[in-house]
Amino acid sequence: MSTPFTSASIRAQFPILQTSSRGKPLVYLDNASTTQKPQVVIDALVEYYEKTNANIHRGVHYLSEKATVEYEGAREKIQLFLNAEESREIIFTRGTTEAINLVASTYGRANVGAGDEIIVSELEHHSNIVPWQILCEEKNATLRVIPVNDAGELRLDEYEKLLSERTKIVAVNYVSNALGTINPVAEIIQKAHAVGARVLIDGAQSSSHLPVDVQKLDCDFYTLSGHKIYGPTGIGVLYGKAELLEKMPPYQGGGDMISHVSWERTAWNVLPYKFEAGTPHIEGAIGLGVAIDWVNEIGLENIAVHESELLTAATSAAREIEGFQLFGEAREKASVLSFTLSGAHPSDIGMILDSQGVAIRSGHHCAQPLMDRFGVPATARASFAIYNTLEEVEVFISALKKAREFLN
Repeated sequence: MSTPFTSASIRAQFPILQTSSRGKPLVYLDNASTTQKPQVVIDALVEYYEKTNANIHRGVHYLSEKATVEYEGAREKIQLFLNAEESREIIFTRGTTEAINLVASTYGRANVGAGDEIIVSELEHHSNIVPWQILCEEKNATLRVIPVNDAGELRLDEYEKLLSERTKIVAVNYVSNALGTINPVAEIIQKAHAVGARVLIDGAQSSSHLPVDVQKLDCDFYTLSGHKIYGPTGIGVLYGKAELLEKMPPYQGGGDMISHVSWERTAWNVLPYKFEAGTPHIEGAIGLGVAIDWVNEIGLENIAVHESELLTAATSAAREIEGFQLFGEAREKASVLSFTLSGAHPSDIGMILDSQGVAIRSGHHCAQPLMDRFGVPATARASFAIYNTLEEVEVFISALKKAREFLN
């Protein structure tokens, strides 16, 4: 790992990694579901409640002013992290799910009509399928799906066939949570814009692995979830181009999203506050800003190199196990190992590994249509992060072998 930080120094920053599971040292390989939190993020949450706790924006007292500065400072950190043109293009949400629902409910309702089409892919998480299904049903529009090949890569030739003047929105993930596939989103965006469609990129899985430049990508919307990038749960981000956000109606009504309220009419607040009704997750936003600082200090490039090393080692060793079947063999792939063992249900694999102190995910990973595509009800999934080690890969493989022996 070409970084000034050692695995030991990184792991020492995560209190939970010093604990045990089922009487054994914890090996946490469920990072695609949620990442653990470094001490600096935990400290930021505690410090907020101990020294800052107050509502933001309208207060004139010291604590409110301090909380506001920290909250808006986090917004600016995220703007720089994504290279958004302006901080007002950064909307705080509860996570990627709410961010996608916000776009579907506002931009989608205002711009999609009967006979129009929305394109998603077979790789999508349910949160990037269901909101568009609801919109299509409401508007009598049609949902089109980009298929994947047997390696778990998008069929771009089929994508081009789906595009037409009827296409209004293309919504795809940057990285598949179920397979780890890294999608060619720049090309997807370019082709969508050529027919006048807008593009939303689900960045929940990509933001902790890959550098993102929303201006260079030229995406119209981009989402991320704090808890998948070493930050708190319940906080996320929607990036949107300012000219689109300006025209979109509010998502929710309430405090702070207004500039004036009377019995006759209500006028909306300026961006980004038009989309942030009510008291926000203040400490979550501050914690996310600290997590972004932490990731920047390590370096996304260093994180990607280390995770790739772990994935390569785990994949190579797992292929030697009898009955192992890998799902997702894309040429461009992030740190996800999705698999089955012949004759074993993924839930059984997960429970046996858990008895060895190894935490993985088993199930359909909120991607049931993708599971249907590969003809399985579920897979077991190990996913790696910067704090995982090659020694933990060895423990994982050893536990997997024990599972194979037991299930035989």
